[in-house]
Amino acid sequence: MVERKYWPVLGLLACCWLLPGCRDTGQDELLQKPISTRARESALAKSGLPGATGIGSALRVSDSADARRKREDSIANAVP
Repeated sequence: MVERKYWPVLGLLACCWLLPGCRDTGQDELLQKPISTRARESALAKSGLPGATGIGSALRVSDSADARRKREDSIANAVP
């Protein structure tokens, strides 16, 4: 039998051995999922950091240019 003075040490070792089994593995997938550049820039634009308004303006310009390009493509495809 183990002496009483070693019980706290054995308890600590048992906790360290069992603790990794209690980990939630579902969050690992969220942490490893890459964030797109667009999502990252959008989050920066919504923050209060200096220069964030410039990022937001650039995103709006990019969105309007993309919408214009899609309209032009649909017109070009509609003409025989």
